[in-house]
Amino acid sequence: MPEGDAVHRTAARLRRALDGRVLTRSDFRVPRHATADLTGRTVLTTVSRGKHLLTRVEGGLTVHTHLRMDGSWQIAPAGRRLPPGDQVRLVLANEQWQAVGVRLGVVDLVGTGEEERLVGHLGPDLLGEDWDADEAVRRLREAPGRTIGEALLDQRNLAGIGTIYRAETLFLRGVWPWRRVGEIEDLHALVSLAHRLLDANKEHAGTVTTGDRRPAHQTWVYGRVGRPCRRCGTRISRGEMGARPQERLILWCGGCQPR
Repeated sequence: MPEGDAVHRTAARLRRALDGRVLTRSDFRVPRHATADLTGRTVLTTVSRGKHLLTRVEGGLTVHTHLRMDGSWQIAPAGRRLPPGDQVRLVLANEQWQAVGVRLGVVDLVGTGEEERLVGHLGPDLLGEDWDADEAVRRLREAPGRTIGEALLDQRNLAGIGTIYRAETLFLRGVWPWRRVGEIEDLHALVSLAHRLLDANKEHAGTVTTGDRRPAHQTWVYGRVGRPCRRCGTRISRGEMGARPQERLILWCGGCQPR
């Protein structure tokens, strides 16, 4: 699933293509909004909120989308042939550009005043203007018996982190993923590091946490199952966290992240 930095970049791409331009085409290919038509309305802006995208349109409407596991927004010159089959869920186009939502996990159209109903439950956005490390720590501490690995992925605590940044953040802080939240003394350092990692990657594709952009050198543990740790040589372990059927991949180094 794309993480907060990837969604942040997607919002920026949508703003460049759609902001301030009048829609000449709007094609909702989801049953609930199949008859909706935004043609003739000006797109005001698109913002990201954690892993959610909110495209605000003239007339007090917001297009809410979520990429989930496989979704993407493809930007191309207006009139370009669309992807084949039933992959396309939404098309928003103006005279210059078309934005095509492919395999989107969520497509919804609501009043702009209803946005809070969709994203109001989220914690501070790691890449948003509302980022507040103190508030993120407060929310994490509300469940001291929970594992830190599960708590970090809970978007109600802090919005935008996913399996990649969870693994990399915990490695860099030397924290075993199954450690209880209440056992971690410096949660501020943990959430602040997650913020810095996402912020450092928000302007470019790919995830680099090592400082080395060469292929196969970009991360510490993610994508390196069974390979030796870059620091201590211990082979990187792989497991799953969370209750079924919501288990999520977790990677760690048993040497650098002792139980």
